[in-house]
Amino acid sequence: MAREFQRGHKAKVSDLTSGTDLYVGVQIAGPGLTFDISCFGLDADEQLSDDRYFIFFNQPKSPEESIQLLGAQAGDTESFRVTLDRIPANIHKLSFTATLDGAGQMSQAGPGYIRIVAGGEEVVKYAFTGSEFTTERAVMLGDFYLKDVWRFAAVGQGFDGGLDALLKNFGGEVAEEAPAAPSQDAPPAFAPPSQASAPPAFGAPAAPQAPQLAPAFGAPAAPAPAPQQPPVHAAPTIAAPMAPQAPAPYGQPPQQPQFGQIPGQGAPPAAPPYGQQPPAAPPYGQQPPGAPPYGQQPPAPFGQQPPGLPHGVPQGVPAAGAGLQAALQPYKEAATGQRWTSQNQQLMRVDLTMGGMPVLARQGSMVMYQGKVDFGYKGAGFAGRMVGNATGQEMQLMRCTGRGQVFLAEEGAHLHPIELQGDGICVSAENVLAFDESLQYEVRRIEGHGIPGGALFTMQFQGTGTVVVKTHGVPVVLPVTPTTFADCNAVVAWSSASQVIISSQVRLRRNAYPGHSGETVNLQFRGAPGNFVVVQPYEV
Repeated sequence: MAREFQRGHKAKVSDLTSGTDLYVGVQIAGPGLTFDISCFGLDADEQLSDDRYFIFFNQPKSPEESIQLLGAQAGDTESFRVTLDRIPANIHKLSFTATLDGAGQMSQAGPGYIRIVAGGEEVVKYAFTGSEFTTERAVMLGDFYLKDVWRFAAVGQGFDGGLDALLKNFGGEVAEEAPAAPSQDAPPAFAPPSQASAPPAFGAPAAPQAPQLAPAFGAPAAPAPAPQQPPVHAAPTIAAPMAPQAPAPYGQPPQQPQFGQIPGQGAPPAAPPYGQQPPAAPPYGQQPPGAPPYGQQPPAPFGQQPPGLPHGVPQGVPAAGAGLQAALQPYKEAATGQRWTSQNQQLMRVDLTMGGMPVLARQGSMVMYQGKVDFGYKGAGFAGRMVGNATGQEMQLMRCTGRGQVFLAEEGAHLHPIELQGDGICVSAENVLAFDESLQYEVRRIEGHGIPGGALFTMQFQGTGTVVVKTHGVPVVLPVTPTTFADCNAVVAWSSASQVIISSQVRLRRNAYPGHSGETVNLQFRGAPGNFVVVQPYEV
């Protein structure tokens, strides 16, 4: 029986099906709306480092055919074939997206879904409606992602900017050039025989309709809609990563070198004007610098009228990267479609709409929030207060509920989200910023001699969810060996399966004389291979 996912739900693919040759179907529609459904193959940094893994109607399969676009069938608006065991090692995530082609917003879409079918049987389905979105024009529907093993996540994260914003989020950009139209004659070569036989091989949901699939895909769609779509959808040809944008500043000659047919690298823009103009032009540029100083010295003569630089840019501002939008671009909110997202080293965002569970955070750690979010006091109870007063491990918490995004930080500390999936971790309460309410937590006692009060205390988290740990500086993670020792004031966390022993170097004779090292109480860690300890470059 198919599992029904909600936004934010995740599962191992092996828990859903034993197969690796899967059918992915997407159904989305709306009155007067046209949708483009695509798949992005992303690297370990969630970037589109190889544009051959951008699968859409103009590029219907990856080089080794581990990802194939099949077309509309079995009631699905679009469908894909994904063979997980053939995906190359450099691809760590497959993100299935829907973007609007033309006017409209995702809030106008009707009920839809993304589903996975294995062996002809539906194993998981994530259903959504337009009411879950507002002004978005692009939506990430679901992801296959590699974390030890392949997993599937229901995402439902939108972008207001449409396909352009989606591509930039994945490290690519949309080509706006006119030559994009001729390239649309290539797709029919991808469509015919190989994909016609593909759906029956791995058991698409409606096998009888599979033979009708191949003629429906690719060939008719690419040539015909092309004349109607250029103003709206000149996008599908993807340019490589957004690196070579330096040619723009070369605006010294007229505007021609800026848009030279060769992606300008300095020398090519200068050559055409001298070759096309009369031979009298080069002497002015080479001999007397006073004759053509318009490009070298002051752009002021051209400043009164737009010289080839962007309109409205003051004379003292560089041509590239000018303007408010360019200045703020590096600091824009990062939206990855995950429940917990690091905005930078010191700021964490949690999306309460994903997962449907509250978050417990340290009181006063909220710096901003979006949406309808309620903040309530989370008491520790009488027993918790007793333990906190005795151990110093009491945490003053607030409970965050509702639908929206909450941004958390504290005193510029470095933040690290740690996702637990049934395992456990011990963290000092001083180093806990926030965690999912689904996690179980308790105070653990570490007994030993030579410690004031006779014990040390830490917080143990277990279950499924995320805990955000804060550190002073960048921590180091060390494997546990029989000779692993750490200062008890610098330890941040360790695996809950580790054995912790107090190693005291307190000596009466040593303390009685000057010259003591000051390192008296350490923790010794023992455990099987795979256990770890996290230490920060700072002592509490």
